[in-house]
Order: sequence, then structure tokens, then C-alpha cells
Amino acid sequence: MKFSEQWLRSWVNPDVARDELVARLSMVGLEVDAVTPVAGQFSGVVVGEILNAEQHPDADKLRVCQVSNGSETFQVVCGAPNARAGIKIPFAMIGAELPGGFKIKQAKLRGVESQGMLCSASELQVSDDNSGLMELAADAPVGQDIRIYLGLDDASIEIGLTPNRGDCLSLAGLAREVGAIYGATVVPVSVAPVAASHDEVRSVDVLVPQACPRYLGRVVRNVDLSKPTPLWMVERLRRSDIRSIDAAVDITNYVMLELGQPMHAFDLAEINGGIRVRMAEEGEKLVLLDGQEVSLRADTLVIADHNRALAIAGVMGGEYSGVSAKTRDLFLESAFFDTIAVAGKARSYGLHTDSSHRFERGVDSQLARHAMERATALLLDIVGGEAGPVIEVASATDLPNIAPITLRAERISQMLGMDMEGAEVERLLTALGLGVTAQGAGEWLVDVPSHRFDISLEVDLIEELGRLYGYNRLPVRYPQARLAPQAKAEAAVDLPALRRLLVARGYQEAITYSFIDPKLFELFNPGVAPLMLANPISADMAAMRSSLWPGLIKALEHNLNRQQSRVRLFESGLRFVGQLEGLKQEPMLAGVICGGRLAEGWAHGRDDVDFYDVKADVEALLASAGAGDSFTFVPGEHAALHPGQTACIEREGRVVGFLGAMHPELSKALGLDQTVFMFELVLAEITQGVMPKFQELSKFPEVRRDLAVLVDRDVPAQDLLGAIREAAGEWMTDLKLFDVYHGKGIDPHRKSLAVGLTWQHPSRTLNDDEVSTTMQNILTSLEQRFNATLRK
Repeated sequence: MKFSEQWLRSWVNPDVARDELVARLSMVGLEVDAVTPVAGQFSGVVVGEILNAEQHPDADKLRVCQVSNGSETFQVVCGAPNARAGIKIPFAMIGAELPGGFKIKQAKLRGVESQGMLCSASELQVSDDNSGLMELAADAPVGQDIRIYLGLDDASIEIGLTPNRGDCLSLAGLAREVGAIYGATVVPVSVAPVAASHDEVRSVDVLVPQACPRYLGRVVRNVDLSKPTPLWMVERLRRSDIRSIDAAVDITNYVMLELGQPMHAFDLAEINGGIRVRMAEEGEKLVLLDGQEVSLRADTLVIADHNRALAIAGVMGGEYSGVSAKTRDLFLESAFFDTIAVAGKARSYGLHTDSSHRFERGVDSQLARHAMERATALLLDIVGGEAGPVIEVASATDLPNIAPITLRAERISQMLGMDMEGAEVERLLTALGLGVTAQGAGEWLVDVPSHRFDISLEVDLIEELGRLYGYNRLPVRYPQARLAPQAKAEAAVDLPALRRLLVARGYQEAITYSFIDPKLFELFNPGVAPLMLANPISADMAAMRSSLWPGLIKALEHNLNRQQSRVRLFESGLRFVGQLEGLKQEPMLAGVICGGRLAEGWAHGRDDVDFYDVKADVEALLASAGAGDSFTFVPGEHAALHPGQTACIEREGRVVGFLGAMHPELSKALGLDQTVFMFELVLAEITQGVMPKFQELSKFPEVRRDLAVLVDRDVPAQDLLGAIREAAGEWMTDLKLFDVYHGKGIDPHRKSLAVGLTWQHPSRTLNDDEVSTTMQNILTSLEQRFNATLRK
């Protein structure tokens, strides 16, 4: 919103300088983006009148003019194409100083003396127009300082309003704010109803009252649009960054800036029948005022007559019904359009107008008649004419209705951090136009006026109080909190430690989106319905992930496509299981690896990673909290993993994760020609360990025995080791599986497992008989449970 400071001060004039006013506006949320002088710095320029203009004897493009300053006549040589007798123009006399420090002196142009300079608007930095002399009104007082006559000691103030403050897109709204800030008196323009001088009307049918709850129209006959717009109005429009077009358009623009109500004037002769406010027909054509032809959509609200669309409601009028120099009769429109009905329509057609800017942010639903009377009065004063009766169609059920709000003093104190006097509360809110009624001690009932459609809750009122009181005046209170150190669970390992462990093992951390392609979700979770986003960023980010693997695989593909053949990635984050009802959000830790076991080098071979490489990494994670023995690896099944290379990780019967090779069909679908191994663990399960305890070291020697047994090939080594631990007694300190063999020399249905067992007594040396007895017990247990035999 851009406006003239002088115009604002004609409404409300607090006794403060411009800089203080600008700073205070910014402090109350109406941030000032720029303050621009309306003209350059110059002096010695007065209103002059060209009495005579003759051709220069030696130059085709120059004229010799006789110019009066009201008391004397001067000869001035001028090259402007519009220099002619009878017009009044800015006259820089000898000694004047123009913008840029240019001083006017007596000179000769092609042998003819020139005693001054006639100025264009651009030379005074009033506007960019340099097409000719700046022509002033015929009644301009000759000899008066041009700065005084045009009020050029002024500034254009531009404020950047937030979308909720549509009420300040007018001088009336800004004046209301300034009056409330300074407690100054606001003097609004006087608007009296204009009596009808004829009875001509046009029918108005609102076919979609929910989109247009109020529509007003009025016929104004016998206007004379050849009359110019008054200079004071042209200047106020210019300083608000609106170009003057003709009196009818200028008046509607002026009322929009003054009161905040967008209006439109139709050429009455181009309206067939009456007005119909309806939705457009799909594909209906309309040529707009800017000459652009648009094909309307069925969701666009239009103003139409009985034959065709005349305008896009709240955006722009059509060329056919637009006002021109031939127009003699007008149909004035003033309406309230629902914000939702017009929101985004201008942008969808590649447009942005002052009207759409206001309607999209909200317009006072009760303002239309007031604006109609103001515009009618200005029309009659400037271009003459005869006004007819106002036609109004309104739907009370569709008009906005804001319920009264209860405001409590205790809530004000709680949110602002201070107690505010009741009289001050009532003064500030009343100054904004709100109706305040005391309901008892520390409580008020507040009626919200139609122009403050952004206020609907108690907190909105408290925000207004804080804003007007001054954020910089609110007390500063630092938050208080107990800063005692938090106890750390010694039996747990934190996520940063797990990250460091994986980095030490050659992994790199990846961070991927929680949103994935629904097609990718189906590949990893066939037959499972994903949780879909209502408003996704894009079509390939429309589903919430139920596993971290899809994102990691996309990152792995990205690296493989860039010649990185050895990839190790991990990620920690949430997975989302189920739908909104009963949605489970669970922190997970996952990783993927492929390529060589070790980085390329001369000291080792080029073997690729296998199942046991990723299993070793997972075992390191599980052991980091000191509870590695509580986890077991059992054969498992997962839709994304190879049926023969999948391990389910369990803890006390609970599934806490999976690891294995990617399913061949999934690899084929993703276009991966390398074997990829993956793991995913429930973070809460692997971070919980056991409290470390000190145990005195034994000073007695260890005893080790190695044992190789033959068992069926489908017997898991984990089960065998568990049986050995049960039979080995309490003094066994270590158990290692160091060899697995099947092949030549062994029954093809059997395999050999070789384990190393270590015993150590805390208070004495173990003898051979004790160890041999324990070994025999172990062999007996294995034979009974697994049909195991000692390998010869």
C-alpha cells in the first residue's frame, strides 16, 4: 500500500515528525518499506503562463515564448512540442535551482535570449513523463511557488502489509490506526446519501449469493467525461502509484484508496438488459480492459448482462463495457465478494490488480453503500450527471458475522506479562472501532466491527493491545527454569555414539525425505496401503515411508550412477506405520552396503561384501550398549530381502530388526546389477543395554578346548552355541565359533562346526578331570538335542 503523507494527515494529524510516524507504523506491524519524496529538491520555480509562442527564427524545433509570472513577462526559448499560448506551466526563473544542482541562468539559444526555463514533470522529478511541458490546471494561480501549489513538500510512504491486514489497504484504515496509536482525532470524509434525480434502474440478479453476498448498482446519466480529473485527485493517485486515466476510472480508484472498497464503472449503453452475478460458463470468452482475451473457467465468478460476461468479479472489467470518451451514462458497481470465491483467480489468469489484491485479503462487508454514495458525489461534482436510485441485493445468511468475544484481564496479564489498566484496555480497543462493554471486574464483551475481519479470538484482541501499547514498552522477563543436570541412563547408549561407530566402520550418514514415491513404497511393501499425503510436494513424494530403506536405496542409486562402486550409507529417522487412526511413528536406524569389502589397495584382494560383513556391523551396534548377548539372529522373511539370506533379529522374543541381501526381483525392478545388503533396527531396542559391573580378574590360568561336531546342515549355529553355554557350567568365560565346513569328506547333508571354549576359575586352577567331564557333558547334550557327533 502506497499513500501520500499529506493525504493521511488530512484525516488524522498527530503532532509528530515524519520519521517518528514512520517508525511507529513499523512498530505496530505496518512495516514501512520505503519513504520517497514526491518531487526532487528544487527552488525558484513558480506557476507561469505562456502568453505568446512563436517559431524560433533559426531552429525548427524551438519556440520563443512570452511567459508571465504574474507581475512580469519574460522571454523563454523552449523546445517542448506542447509549448503554446494559454497554458500554465512550471516556470524556473533566473536563479532557480533544479534537481541535481542545475542552476538557471540567462542564456542565448541560437542567437535568441532566454530568461528562464519551462519545465517538464521529469525535470522536476515529479514523474517520469518527459514528453513535454507539465501542464497545470487552468485556474492555477500565476506566480505562486509550484511547491506550494502542488503540495510537493510531501512523501509517498509504502508499507508492506501482512495478508491479514486488508483493513489497512485504505486511507480510512490507516488513519484509524494512526489515531489509535497517538490518541489523535480522526476526521473522516463527510459522505451524505445522494438523492435520486431520476428513476432509471437496471435489474440485478445474484445467482450465487454465497460468492457475492452483497451487490449494489446505480445508474448515473449524462456525465461529461471530457472534463479533466481535478489536479488534487490526480496528485493523490500519482503519489499512491496509480496513473490517471479519465474522471470515471480515477474516481473509482480514488474511492478504493480512500475507503478500501474496489468499484467499477460500466458503460450503461453496453449493458444488455440487467446485471447477473453468476459463475462463468466453461470456455466462455472475455476481452479484458488490458486487451487480453481469456477463456473463462466454470469456477470463475463473473459480472454479466443478459447476453455475455462483462467482467471477472473482483479482478478486472471487460473491454466491451469499459468507459470511453463516448460514454454518456454509467452503471456504478459496488459489491462484496467472498474471499474464498475470488482467491487465486487473478493469478490463475496471469493477472494482479489493485481490486483483486484487496478482495483476496478481505474487504469490509458493510462498506459497499458508503462507497457508492461517496463515488456518486464525486462524479456529480467533477463530471456532472444525474444519479438514480441505488439497487441493492444482499443475502444476510451469507454475509460474515463475527460473534462477540469475551476478554479477560487475567489472560491479558498472562500473555503480555503485565497488568493493564481497564481504562487503557477500553481506550485502545475503542480507538480501533471495537465496541467494548464491561461485564464485571476484569472482564469485557467486545463487539468486532465488520472492517476487522481478522479478529475472531481473545488472543487476537490481546495482540491488538500489545501492538498499540508498544512491544518495546512491554516488560522484559527472562524465562526461569531449573538447570540441574539431568541424570543420564548409564545402561543406555545414545544415537550419536551409534553414528560414530558406523562412521568408524566406513559408513557415511545420509538424510532422506520422509516422503517417497507410492510406487517405491509398493516395491518394498507389496500389498500394504501407504499413508498418503493430502497435499504432496510432488507426485513422487506422496507417501509416508514405512521403512528407511527406500530413501537409502535412492541415495545408493545416486552414488552408483556416479561411478561410486563401493557404497556404505546409514540413516536414522522415523518410519510411519499404519493410517492416521493408530499411526505408529517409530525411530529407526538403517544401513545399506554394496561393492568391495575393502577399499581398493595392493595389500588385499578385491572380494565383494557378503552377508557376514553386514552382520558384523549389526553385531557391533547391538554390542555397543553392553547387551549383545540378549539378541539372537534367526532365519526370517521380509518382502524386500532375499528368501535365503534374511535374518530376523530378536530380543526376548520381540522382533527388533532385519538384515539380509536385497530380493533379486526388487533389485531387477530398481535396475541394480550389484548385490545390496541392508539392515534396519528399532532404535529404542538397541540403545537399551545393561549396567556394567566390575568383576575381579582371576589370577589363575585359563583352560581352552576346541570342539568340532557334525550336525545336520539345517541346524542353526546359534542354537548349538546356546546348548553349549547351558552345559558348559558357570566358569566358562568365552565361546567362539571359528570354523564352518561342509563338502568333501563329510556327509552332504551334514556340516562341521568348530568352536573354542575357554574356562577360568576365580579362586583356583581347574584340573583336567573337571574340564574333561564338562566336555563330555557338552557332547552328550549336543548328541541328544541335535544328533551331533564328534568329528574324527
